[in-house]
Amino acid sequence: MAKWGEGDPRWIVEERPDAKNVNNWHWIEKDASDWSKEKFKKILIELKSRLTLPEKTEVSSVKGEVFERSGWIVEERPDAKNVNNWHWIEKDASDWSKEKFKKILIGAEIKTDLAHCKITEVSRCEGDTFVSNRRAKLIIFYEWTIELKWVGCLINNNTEIEGMLEILNFSEENNIKNVEINVHVETVGYESAILKNEIKRAVIEVIGKQLNEYVAALKEFSKELILPTKDNLQHSELNQLMTIKKIKELEQISTNSNEKQNVETSEIKAIEVFKCTASEFYQAMTVKELVEAFTQGNCVLEPVEGGKFELFDGNVQGYFTKLLPHKIIKQKWRFRTWPEDHFSEVHIDINQKTDCSEIYFSQTGIPKSEIESTRQGWKRFYWNSLRRAFSFGAPLF
Repeated sequence: MAKWGEGDPRWIVEERPDAKNVNNWHWIEKDASDWSKEKFKKILIELKSRLTLPEKTEVSSVKGEVFERSGWIVEERPDAKNVNNWHWIEKDASDWSKEKFKKILIGAEIKTDLAHCKITEVSRCEGDTFVSNRRAKLIIFYEWTIELKWVGCLINNNTEIEGMLEILNFSEENNIKNVEINVHVETVGYESAILKNEIKRAVIEVIGKQLNEYVAALKEFSKELILPTKDNLQHSELNQLMTIKKIKELEQISTNSNEKQNVETSEIKAIEVFKCTASEFYQAMTVKELVEAFTQGNCVLEPVEGGKFELFDGNVQGYFTKLLPHKIIKQKWRFRTWPEDHFSEVHIDINQKTDCSEIYFSQTGIPKSEIESTRQGWKRFYWNSLRRAFSFGAPLF
């Protein structure tokens, strides 16, 4: 009796004199890894001959499904981390957030004309905070439910009443003013009811301020994910070494020229309010890409003490004399049509408020004939342009 399948060329039960797979019926496999590596090299060498590529472009190694070329992740880094912040990295900031909530919420006081309340404990803190960086862009996600214990009393009564605050739907998707805060008291009675109503009336403003502080701190905490490249680190170190020498040289030029010309000068002062954090305003004034965005043109900007700047096609020129991140910017500042080498002094104080930043601005040493045009220039080309470019006139949260 014949075997089942015997005589059928598709089945392996029959020995074949040529030992080959008839009609490609059976599974066969071949390792093409070595061939692939050689093919990759050949393709890239041909591509290089046809295109204008950096001189260093070459195939340095081929591993698995990934080949490496100069200009990508093979750049030498002093910290061996994400090159040019191109790749996705993520950090869990949940534990940091829990500690931050305790720091900013415990001890917070809610006061009205009739009552006083103090947060004593963070009894529950459930949620997550993640910060990510992709292509040098920060992405922040957080969502929390928080319970706080409090103790309080009416102004004319020293009897202490205890209770709990429940903070719901606190996340990056919700405006702080829309966060739901429930007030609970542990006892029932006339005084408890009055105290509860007083706390409900004032709690959003107080707790909202503390939550705003958390958001601002989270943004600062997240910035460590954006790392400087090797070239930026070297440039920064070089600038620091040259700072003192540059400031002295530039100030000497400015002093000598002003003494020679005896220009009659005056000053302007202003207080401007921007709906942004102090950090965001400082960056808008010191990061080249952001300055080019609100001035709508190319610029020269060296944001170090002694570093030069040229804005608005070179019409505004000067150098930085003091930079205190997120707080102070001082400049020697001149307009191109002013007397040669005559500089004014610009002083910008940045003050972080609950829902905005107040900017105290002063400029001394302005030629008297240029006072009004300078005042209008700052208003139109700095302050209004900043608000328009970055929505600094819109609500912060």
